[in-house]
Amino acid sequence: MSNNALAITELKALLGDRLSTSPSIIDLHAHDEAHSPAAPPDAVAFPENTAEVSEIAKICHKHGCPIVPWGVGTSLEGHALAIQGGITVDFANMNKILQVYDEDLNVVVQPGVTREQLNTDLRATGLFFPIDPGANATIGGMTATRASGTTAVRYGTMKDNVLALEVVLADGRIIRTGTRAKKSSTGYDLTRLMVGSEGTLGLITEITLRLQGQPEATAAAVCEFEDANSAVSAVISAVQIGIPMARMEFVDAVSIKAINDYSNMDMKECPHLFMEFHGTENAVKEQSEQMAEIAAEFGGGGFQWSTKTEERNTLWKARHTAYHAMKATKPGALGITTDVCVPISNLAQAIDDSIEDIAAQGLTPFILGHVGDGNYHAALLIDPNDPEGMKTAVGIAHRMNQRALAVGGTVSGEHGIGTGKMKYMTEEHGDAWSVMADIKRALDPDNILNPGKMVQVN
Repeated sequence: MSNNALAITELKALLGDRLSTSPSIIDLHAHDEAHSPAAPPDAVAFPENTAEVSEIAKICHKHGCPIVPWGVGTSLEGHALAIQGGITVDFANMNKILQVYDEDLNVVVQPGVTREQLNTDLRATGLFFPIDPGANATIGGMTATRASGTTAVRYGTMKDNVLALEVVLADGRIIRTGTRAKKSSTGYDLTRLMVGSEGTLGLITEITLRLQGQPEATAAAVCEFEDANSAVSAVISAVQIGIPMARMEFVDAVSIKAINDYSNMDMKECPHLFMEFHGTENAVKEQSEQMAEIAAEFGGGGFQWSTKTEERNTLWKARHTAYHAMKATKPGALGITTDVCVPISNLAQAIDDSIEDIAAQGLTPFILGHVGDGNYHAALLIDPNDPEGMKTAVGIAHRMNQRALAVGGTVSGEHGIGTGKMKYMTEEHGDAWSVMADIKRALDPDNILNPGKMVQVN
């Protein structure tokens, strides 16, 4: 009997029906939102508390069985795929909001809580959790991948909003990192080490998050531009003079057309900025007027802003469904998405270069970006039965990565590494990548935690 089979036998005794080898459950956990090949685990565990996660880790550690954490499978670089088999630990049953400390503006949650679930529960408190990656991801998954999204320009990423963690290590030890205090100068910052580690250093079982007060007023705005360079130049100017934008999204012309068709809208088919401002009524009005003036300096037209909830929701729903709108333009196509992040002064050129490169390869250049912080995405629609098309898409993504690194940027602003971008880690991090591997060996000497991701240890 293999080591994995021995682990499964013991886990079955521990979890009963919450350890599944059902083909349908296995298949569900063999795919995420990435274009990576299917990678089925040998079994899927559904723990209900930290003690069970600890016992799962102890059993797998004893038998050298891989452990892969799973939220809802929205990752885009194959983070949650069991590429070496083993046990997928699905945190769906650990989905409780444990404690809201409204006076301290923080909350303690289990990893299976989703972003939308948390904000729905917080409504009555006057608080909200600001990180919005678009998908209704779990807080555990967002923490493990250091997620960010549309609001990062004002509220930062997960690394800025996680105060403390409870983590199960590879050998089953349970540790706590950080506190509910706003700051600390004691010891190594293990919280930041775990945030973004993609399940390679530990299994996150509890997260303490920083919350924000719901703004008195919120305004959404939209503005059209003649070209990408003008739109991004307006963003750079706004950032440099310090307008505290809550969201600043770039959407290129072909994406606007797709959104119009998919969401029944009638925006002019040219590059747009989607914006949002938070604050008092007077502050929101002032910010919107300032942004309108800046947009006009760069040829922006049709600037419209609104504080009406339904109008704001319509705008951001269209933005969040943009990927589905793009895929609808080519039914049956495989959607390959990639992201890079560059210093904001290089952003306009980076977007123009990507649009030119994609068009030169005969593909439609769908470009979206969280441009307030220099992060942009490309979506490439490929015939799944055309291997040459896949090679073309991989080549485009490679050149995007190379151009980002050449100007001091990163190959991923928010999608993470997973299996898809490990080949760029040496070029981006140099000898620091080998230090990451040393940390992995220290915490997981048998390499059972999400093996084959983030670092090379063999």
